[in-house]
Amino acid sequence: MLRYRVKLSKDTNHTILVDVPAVPEAHTFGDGRADALRRAPDAIQSAFSIYMDDRRPIPLPDYASRGEFVALPALAEAKLGLYNAMLAAGITKAGLARKMGAPRQQVDRLLDICHASRIEQIECALRVLGKTLSVEIFEAA
Repeated sequence: MLRYRVKLSKDTNHTILVDVPAVPEAHTFGDGRADALRRAPDAIQSAFSIYMDDRRPIPLPDYASRGEFVALPALAEAKLGLYNAMLAAGITKAGLARKMGAPRQQVDRLLDICHASRIEQIECALRVLGKTLSVEIFEAA
């Protein structure tokens, strides 16, 4: 599970600011602590969309640090894992589409964090890269 540490601070207009140390581009706010934490995953995912557009690797969380953490949705984690696997293999979207025998638009959707892709499509793409997807279940925090 990708869980990123967040730093919460009070703003001058009585909102709570959220910063993500591992992802300097990710910032958001909320009317209160709960609202700010609810918005944090979207801010992280938005920043990661920029990373993907720039072909930059997705930073991994720093679990050694202490503090408050927010988790990304499982589907987003699978998509980010696929993206990092593509970067590590030096494969472009077009190259993955060719290896999968799929249209390029399908790979675009697999890497679109906001698109509700089917998990079996991500598994297929990972298999082409010699990877497999694993799911773990944890007690809720």
